This record gives sequence, C-alpha cells and structure tokens, in this order.
Amino acid sequence: FQPPPPPSSFPAAAFDPQPFFRFELVHQSSRSAARVGRVHTPHGVVDTPGFVAVATNGALKAVDHREADRRAGQQLMFCNTYHLV
Repeated sequence: FQPPPPPSSFPAAAFDPQPFFRFELVHQSSRSAARVGRVHTPHGVVDTPGFVAVATNGALKAVDHREADRRAGQQLMFCNTYHLV
C-alpha cells in the first residue's frame, strides 16, 4: 500500500474552479447559516438541501429510484462501489 501524493505535488491548475461544476446560492437566512442553493453538474442540477439516499454494500435496500424520484423528490443518490474493487 502506498499513500497518495501530497496536495502540493499537484499542478496549480488542478485546484482551479471548473466550468462544469458550480454552486448557485439561491437564498441565505438572515438569522442563521442556513442556505438554499443548487449544484450544477454535467448530469443536471441538484437542489440543496435535499434528501440523498446512500447505498451501502452496493445496494439501496427498499429504495426504488423511480419511486424515490416521484414521491420524495430525490435528485441525488450516493452509491459506494469501493467494495467491488
């Protein structure tokens, strides 16, 4: 096992903002740190805050993505495939 290289070894351009990912602030509370925003990705827009299903062991048990989209308004799903390596 070899540890990853330190961040200082990456070229400076690796840390530049990329045009295909951006965060849009829609509203920020004047009474707290709460905020509403949108994450723009090459695959679409995700509203924040929002419900995000998280897969463990390669499966979202009891969650059908079509139902989650329709009934809960889910726009994002985290699926961990690391265990398949």
